[in-house]
Order: sequence, then C-alpha cells, then structure tokens
Amino acid sequence: MTRVLLTGAAGFIGSHILSALSPTFDVVAIDAMLASAHGTENRPDGIDRVDVRDHDALVTLLENTDVVCHQAAVVGAGVDAADAPAYASHNDFGTAVLLSAMAEAGCRRLVLASSMVVYGEGKYCNPSGHVVTPGPRTELGVGQFDNTDPDTGEVLDWAPVTEDSALRPRSTYAASKVAQENYALAWTLATGGSVTALRYHNVYGPHMPRNTPYSGVAAMFRSSLEAGQPPQVYEDGKQLRDFVHVSDIAAANALSISADLPGFTALNVSSGQPITIGEVAQTLSDACDGPAPEITGKYRSGDVRHIVASPELAREKIGFSAAIPPDVGLCEFATAPLRDAEGTGAPRV
Repeated sequence: MTRVLLTGAAGFIGSHILSALSPTFDVVAIDAMLASAHGTENRPDGIDRVDVRDHDALVTLLENTDVVCHQAAVVGAGVDAADAPAYASHNDFGTAVLLSAMAEAGCRRLVLASSMVVYGEGKYCNPSGHVVTPGPRTELGVGQFDNTDPDTGEVLDWAPVTEDSALRPRSTYAASKVAQENYALAWTLATGGSVTALRYHNVYGPHMPRNTPYSGVAAMFRSSLEAGQPPQVYEDGKQLRDFVHVSDIAAANALSISADLPGFTALNVSSGQPITIGEVAQTLSDACDGPAPEITGKYRSGDVRHIVASPELAREKIGFSAAIPPDVGLCEFATAPLRDAEGTGAPRV
C-alpha cells in the first residue's frame, strides 16, 4: 500500500483529504495545530503535532514514505504588512525544510497545495479577442469596476486562465504560493523527483472555518446570514470566480497521488463553472431563507475583477472533473456545519 505523509491534516482542506485517502492509502497525518487556523480546539485523534519546519522530525516520519501530500500553510490574503514574516516562515521556509527532508529521506514524490492566487489579475481579452494585460483599476471610487485596455480604454472581457499563464502574485499569501512552487520546481531538477502542484480555486464546503479576516467569502456570507444580517457584496457583485467543493479538492489530491506524473506539473483544480460573487451570496441567502444580499459598491484595492480557470489540463493529466457544481454545492453549504474554531490571525512565529 502506498504510504503518504499528509501535512496540514487537521485543517479544513487537509481533514477532507485525510478522509478521502485513508481507505486506499497508508496515511501518516501531521499538523502544527496553529492557533491562527485552529483556535483552541484539541488536536484530532490520529494526527501527530509536527511543524513542517522541524527537519529532524520530518526525516524520521519520511522513512519508507512514497509520497508527501503537502497542505500545511498559513492561508488568506494577509491582512497587513505585519503578516509577511508568518507567510515566509511557514509557507516558504516550511516548504524548503520539507523538500530538504524529503531529499535526505529518499522520498521523491510531492503533491503540493497551490492556489489560483499565483495568477494575480487573471486573463482578459479585448473586443477583438486579443489577450490584453489590463492597467490598474483606478476608477473604483466612482463605480468603474471592469478592467480596461490601457491603450484604448475599452472594457475587457475575461478568459479562462491556463496553467502556462504568467504568475503575478498580488498578496503576501500569493507570493508565498509562488515561492512554494519555485522551490518545488528547483527540487525536481536537483533530485529527479516529481511534483504535482494543484492550484486550488475558491474552495468551500462543510467544516470551513467561521468568519475571520482570513476566511473565504462564502464563509463570511454564511456568518452574516447566521447573524440574521444580509451578506455584504463588494463592487457590483458581478466579479467572476470559480468555486470548487472541498470534496472535489480531496478527489484531485487522491488522483494526483495515483497518477504519479513525472517532473513538475501545475494543474488548475476548479469546477469549470464560473459564478459571480453576487450569485454566490444570493444562492446562500435563498437556501437558508435569509435576508437578500446588499450590493455595497465598496471595494478593496488589491482585489481582482475576474479569475476563472480552465479545467482541461487536470482532466487530461489526472482524469479530474469536479463532481459537485457550484449551484448544488452552495445550496448544501448554506446549512452545512462550520468549524467552531475561530482563528486569531496570522501567527507571529
């Protein structure tokens, strides 16, 4: 039986992956149990408390391990500049330590949790169908939310982002995810090992953490509805995203482990069915008979307008297709259990 070391196994995504892998693989599960992710909740049974920055502990755990499924990370966009050392320490340095320990222990396969945020702004085309890199959105304050052609001023339309798109991180978290991929690519060249980097899009599902500044927007809408308040939708609510259910994320990891692709391969993990943020809020409100969403016109200067993935390469390489469409999954998510733990923000160590 294939032996898998699963990092971040107590987290939202990691716990679903652990459940998906356990019937088929011999899983060794570890988690640092950071307060930023788990609050004060107790460590679940069957999960060892290990920090991926602990090289010696990892070398011992990696003995006779076939593949590492690396989910451990500080997540979220980063609320302020003071968060940067936490991302660099846990995500960048932690991944470097893990790769070093894998090389020492002779483990040559890694499935890495990456993210859509590595792409930054997304992909856009002008009315003639030519790809255009948009300029900064400088008119947000007057309600001009669409990206425009910096030369002509024409409104640009979105296009599916493919894995060969440029990586342009726009947040501390995104920078750390690009760094993880770069370390992993360098590791494959140095060791002859293989890495499958799964670029998750907007993940949601049961046991997602409750509202914190680091939560995803679906959980934040849920928290508003539970408080009897309307979800607050930024901009005009027409910004497009790809929401992918956590059970599909878990399935993509299992398929990646089984596929054992050579070298370094990056894959989008997405539903392939784009949905607007306004539609997400409305779906959740309708499903739980809550108040209608409020389109606020507010904005965050670092947000991107649209980012939608092409799912084709993941289908081709590992046979992955999302089983749960967003309209179905979000209806179920409206009343699904959430994590009681409320994180305290990015760790300071």
